[in-house]
Amino acid sequence: QVQLVESGGGLVQPGESLRLSCAATGNIFSINDIGWYRQAPGKQRELVATSTSTGNTNYADSVKGRFAISRDNAKKTVYLQMNSLKPEDTAVYHCHMQVVVIAGWVPGGPSYDEEDYWGQGIQVTVSS
Repeated sequence: QVQLVESGGGLVQPGESLRLSCAATGNIFSINDIGWYRQAPGKQRELVATSTSTGNTNYADSVKGRFAISRDNAKKTVYLQMNSLKPEDTAVYHCHMQVVVIAGWVPGGPSYDEEDYWGQGIQVTVSS
């Protein structure tokens, strides 16, 4: 069973930085698309940043130039570096991974499945 565990959140002042981490555990063959999303109180979940397996990235306009998504495939971990934080960045942040797992064995080798997983969410609060 694959699980995603987020860390690195907390309370910071405006202008400060945080780095969120999302580590995957389980029998993962490879990681394809990754992403970070956030949900503020009373609002819908929104995309923060995504990255494909080929390195194409996409950022919400509100975080462009301040946030950076990255990954370490060997560690099965994705990151979100958040700089120049603003009070409006306050939210629960969720990571997403599209992973490839070995589903079984067939004549000639393993068979693979692509599956989507979400982290449980981590609070980021920006306040003076």
